Amino acid sequence: MPLRDIIRPRLGSSTAESVPGILRAIRQHLEMDVAFVSRFAEGLRVFEHVDSGLDAPLIRAGDTDPLEETFCARLADGRLPLVINDSSQYPDTAKLALCRRLPVGAYLGAPIVLPNRQLYGTVCCFSRRPMAMTNRDQAIIRIIADLIAGRVQKEADTEQAESEMIGRVRQVLDGDGLSMVYQPIVDVANEQVAGYECLSRFSAAPLRGPDEWFREAAAVGLCDDLELLAIRKALNGLDGLGQDPYVSLNISPGIPAERLIDSLHGFPLERIVLEITEHEAIEEYDAVRAMLAPLRKLGVRIAIDDAGAGYSSFRHILRLQPHFIKLDISLTRDIDTDPGKRALATAVVRFGNDTGSEIVAEGVETAAEFAALRELGAHKAQGYYLGHPKPLAAAIADGSTARRLP
Repeated sequence: MPLRDIIRPRLGSSTAESVPGILRAIRQHLEMDVAFVSRFAEGLRVFEHVDSGLDAPLIRAGDTDPLEETFCARLADGRLPLVINDSSQYPDTAKLALCRRLPVGAYLGAPIVLPNRQLYGTVCCFSRRPMAMTNRDQAIIRIIADLIAGRVQKEADTEQAESEMIGRVRQVLDGDGLSMVYQPIVDVANEQVAGYECLSRFSAAPLRGPDEWFREAAAVGLCDDLELLAIRKALNGLDGLGQDPYVSLNISPGIPAERLIDSLHGFPLERIVLEITEHEAIEEYDAVRAMLAPLRKLGVRIAIDDAGAGYSSFRHILRLQPHFIKLDISLTRDIDTDPGKRALATAVVRFGNDTGSEIVAEGVETAAEFAALRELGAHKAQGYYLGHPKPLAAAIADGSTARRLP
């Protein structure tokens, strides 16, 4: 079998998936009984991966031996050659207690040296009987060792990066690196504050936007924890915002209903809107509807974000039947001068009226945009023209009236 056929099918796999396949291919190619990858750790040889063609395996992944009693140690430091056609011809190895337990005839191996020059262990094959091997076989095992070294290093780098991500998110969860700001949502008809969208702000290092923090938390399985922390912090300011305004809280569709209900316990649920965001795609709408059902029964209202930004947002609206549909900033920007945007927004407003959903226009930055949205029949609006996101104290100080049209 050509060398390219041994390694090519596995170049795109992860280390855990590819190494066993590579071992099987090289063992069968060399017609050996056993192939393995070992790791050197604290004076031991640890078998990380083993492929055996024997009915009764001599070794298994996870087995260990005293390192100094092994062929691997001698091969790695140069006391033995990479190719041994007949181990009985090497008196030093014949004396090893391990050789009496493992009947090694022919042996072929190479040290696995990581890109940072650290010795990781070895990749080896052996047969119970002596065999004649060539320089080409030695070259192949060296190439395999280099390939596995690259995979091992890549996996180590991935684990290190994941550990660092977990550490950063944990620092926020356990500290005070997350705070909330409140952006007013204004009733278009009377220009009064109807609610506030609660937005996360991060002061922890590295300094970056909320979307990046939530993406990183999702990548390491901590998105639910981070979202629930943001919800608790946002709700702590609810009493200070007055008796009437609602708060709109961002959640991803996969958050567990039980944990969410626990976080909302004790707060006036009729003043809470859950805004479905997409840190992760919605694949099972039935599961999301089931998650939202008990919350709806308790009086919590649902909003769908980013309508007009893509097909998925309209699919969410049709499948989840929200109380609020939020027009994306890409649709509201220049709506006073763009006939296409105006036509699409008109259709969404009509859809909302027909289905009982209120339309909330995001990203309103000019008086002309606000006037156009009012003319189209949008129910609510938010954006810099109406109010910037502000910390709780500043939001309270602004009072109950938004910026009025001139």
